[in-house]
Amino acid sequence: MPELPEVETTRRGIATVMTANTLQEFIIHEPRMRWPIPAELPSLINGHTVQACERRGKYILLKFAHGWQLIHLGMSGSLRRLPLDAPRLKHDHAEWRFAEARFVLNDPRRFGSVLWHPATAGPVLAHRLLAKLGVEPFGAEFTAEHLYMGLQKRRLAIKPTLLSGSIVVGVGNIYASEALFRAGIHPELPANQLSETRTRLLHAAIQETLECALASGGSTLRDYVDATGTPGSYFSIHAKVYDKAGQPCQSCGQTIQRIVQNQRATYFCPQCQPD
Repeated sequence: MPELPEVETTRRGIATVMTANTLQEFIIHEPRMRWPIPAELPSLINGHTVQACERRGKYILLKFAHGWQLIHLGMSGSLRRLPLDAPRLKHDHAEWRFAEARFVLNDPRRFGSVLWHPATAGPVLAHRLLAKLGVEPFGAEFTAEHLYMGLQKRRLAIKPTLLSGSIVVGVGNIYASEALFRAGIHPELPANQLSETRTRLLHAAIQETLECALASGGSTLRDYVDATGTPGSYFSIHAKVYDKAGQPCQSCGQTIQRIVQNQRATYFCPQCQPD
């Protein structure tokens, strides 16, 4: 699944072209996504200028004078630039055409979404899909103190607590395993048992892990490519434990283990992360 680093990499790629340019045509090829793409959306935004291309959590937000378009890549989607005359592929469900550029949303599983939030409905951050998200990991609100206070309210294990996104967004399955390894924290430790000292270590590890992922263009997930069609390289360069079950830990030589938490695979080193 594209996580925050992948989505941010995509946003950066499309922002350089879309921002301040007029959308000539928004085309819906297949409206049946996680939620149906509104049939009236082309008539609402065709001929209007994209004022900004932002992100909240894993949602890309295209700002127009009269509202916002919310784009989610789902489980295996990508939003990438293609030649104006490139043929449509099987899973190309929507596209944005500008005078000299064309962007296509390809989503084999159709778990993504393209929605509209009119300006008359109030701030886009008040949208039902955005309002309850945790703080951004690189924002001023994400402090060690914020993380500690949030964890004190959770008895759930630390790994699924991070995945919930209710305290901080963007720590998806891959990056949660990696951040916990960096911080030396066992993934099954109850969240409310982390001390302030260990929470500060985790806070730093989360930011370092996501910074590495951004610098690498995201992971090398099988289905993920960025706005230019380039896969990320996080796994090949930075990953220490994720998807490495049975291999020796690069730090201590102990065998990396795999467990399942809330139906998600977790990887850790039992010696570097004893508790």
